[in-house]
Amino acid sequence: MRQTWRWFGPVDKVTIRDARQAGAEGIVSALHHVPYGEVWTNYEIARRQREVAYDSRGTPTGLAWEVVESLPISEAIKTQTGPWREHIATYIQSLENLAKAGLQVICYNFMPVLDWTRTDLAWRVPHGGTTMRFELVDFIAYDLFILRRRGAEDEYPVELRAEAQSRFASMPAERRLQLSRNVNAGLPGATGQPSLDDLKVQLARYEAIDEERLRGHLIDFLTEVVPHAERLGLRLCCHPDDPPFPLLGLPRIMSTEAHYVAVLGAVESPASGITFCTGSLGAREDNDLPGMVERLGSRIHFAHLRNVKRETRGIPCSFHEDEHLAGDTNMVAVVAALLREEERRRAVGRSDSIIPYRPDHGQDILNDLERGAQPGYPAIGRLKGLAELRGVAAALADRV
Repeated sequence: MRQTWRWFGPVDKVTIRDARQAGAEGIVSALHHVPYGEVWTNYEIARRQREVAYDSRGTPTGLAWEVVESLPISEAIKTQTGPWREHIATYIQSLENLAKAGLQVICYNFMPVLDWTRTDLAWRVPHGGTTMRFELVDFIAYDLFILRRRGAEDEYPVELRAEAQSRFASMPAERRLQLSRNVNAGLPGATGQPSLDDLKVQLARYEAIDEERLRGHLIDFLTEVVPHAERLGLRLCCHPDDPPFPLLGLPRIMSTEAHYVAVLGAVESPASGITFCTGSLGAREDNDLPGMVERLGSRIHFAHLRNVKRETRGIPCSFHEDEHLAGDTNMVAVVAALLREEERRRAVGRSDSIIPYRPDHGQDILNDLERGAQPGYPAIGRLKGLAELRGVAAALADRV
């Protein structure tokens, strides 16, 4: 397993040298400044490669950009409205340019409207650090009384609506504003300021799109794009929904093993695969993560290893980002399954026998608390997680 590290570019408060000192062997990055639907040009790709390979003084960092996360899919493609066909064409051109630059693993997601959703971005944990959290009652309070989404009251049980109403009534104005900002932080391109009107407009685009139709749109996209990826020697890998259950009336199509089986089976190609995120999938109590690796492992092109602690039973549920070897997912069993998959690949001579992974998210600890890095992406919290995962992999290496 190859140790990688997500980097958000020169604006990231965690540097490439920090990543190298943490033990990373490669960098995961993207051109976050390029608007959705536009081509990733050869120039911009090469510039990001230089930014990874050399620091501001021109000194080699010893690292390279190895995984793309993410080459985004526009809302036009997801809804098949407006310039969606043109956006598919620009997506294919971006793939051409990435392949020309030597990049092979391309992560993406097909989550409607919100790329991820949390109610707290710096929730205090017992040891004094902070972490990200999704608290269901707070989210319902946001949906019912801040966003005031039409039809929302019909989607929640009476007892949860009552609890959310009581919670909202006692919620200080500052917390209400922060809650709105936290949820909207998952909007692509969000700047931290609430954009309720924009969110309502985006949600309205999905009023006639159910799970079956959205899955059909993803399959249509893959039908167009995957042959080009296969020709170019690329490996596309779809990230699961985060959280892996419906929110705001939006459909979810990549939350369970059955979801992945349906999509991967519809477009059979080694170029179409999975970003196996143990944090996203682990927020559902009915997902068997080690078993998913055993059954779907041949299509796993990239792994996000993180752990969540489910605070309530059922689906949906409340959860928070736990330490990498804590939480509800048996991370040792997952790593063992991934190592067995690598062994199977070596036995049949696959060129992609090594699976890149990164320590996804992390708790803010020590001077992370003052650094103010991207939520979920602290330096020391991820270093700790990577060190733990590296130790697990090393201990298991001769046993699988």
